[in-house]
Amino acid sequence: MTKYKLILDLDTGIDDALAIAYALADQDCELIGIIGSYGNVVVEQGVRNSLDLLSLLGAADVPVYQGLPCASTKKNFVVEPISAQIHGKNGVANLTLPHAPRQVAEQDGVDFLITAIHKYQHNLLFVPTGPLTNLAAAIKKDPEIVQLIGGVTFMGGALSVPGNVTPAAEANLHQDPTAANEVLRSKLPLTMVGLDVTTRTLLTKKETQTWRALGTSAGSIYADLVDYYIDAYQVTSSHLAGCALHDPLAVAAALEPSLLQTFFLNMKVETVPPFEGRTIGDEKRINEPATTTQVALNVDKKRFVNKFMNRLTTLFADH
Repeated sequence: MTKYKLILDLDTGIDDALAIAYALADQDCELIGIIGSYGNVVVEQGVRNSLDLLSLLGAADVPVYQGLPCASTKKNFVVEPISAQIHGKNGVANLTLPHAPRQVAEQDGVDFLITAIHKYQHNLLFVPTGPLTNLAAAIKKDPEIVQLIGGVTFMGGALSVPGNVTPAAEANLHQDPTAANEVLRSKLPLTMVGLDVTTRTLLTKKETQTWRALGTSAGSIYADLVDYYIDAYQVTSSHLAGCALHDPLAVAAALEPSLLQTFFLNMKVETVPPFEGRTIGDEKRINEPATTTQVALNVDKKRFVNKFMNRLTTLFADH
């Protein structure tokens, strides 16, 4: 079986931390790099979180690159109060993680992505779990990558359910609707893993207690992270009775598409108020064949959560 090369694009908060762990625990891929983005935190904090988490999990050799610091249409970025509430002011539940001495890679994150796509081509999978700013910039800088990459599975959007920052929009795509629209209108092989499916994959404190009982640093820290996340969900989304595994589901689906039920749809993202960030079918392409963008509408949640727990518990037991 082909061992895929994997790049994550993260605004490293708590569910991004879980995505890192899932990628490292998967035997079918090699995590070759992380690109930092903004969203849950500013880009510099997200990069630091990624470096520290990789070190905690015994993967200090995986390079971390810094991506763009704000939306393509803006000059700066300020963390929303709701993001700080859900993920903590530092993105990792206000915990002080063991500091990794390694620093961010010198190469720009967008350039790293372009270089890696040319090198690995259809063997490369890209999973952005924050805004799509870096990916849109890469396409603009080198349009050829659209035809080369193996696949892009992004966490973002909401088609059949309401958004989580406005009734119409999910947080990641709401950060940079213009970039998201450019990506969804491209010919990239895309799979949208949105709130339609991620809010069906839930974790509770029963599962985090399994990690805490391991008696390891990673088990304890990740239990603290997710317990904080679950408590935040009790305030913002108590009807879920747990926390959603948004970002790790995108990683899992990139590596094992059969976890999802999808359909093809030519899509767009609204870029102007009051519906900016809304993901919806593109009426101007309604009669064109839909062959590149898939939207997930159902998930084998039991199979995914079992796989998620087995893989992360095994990983945390060793660290």
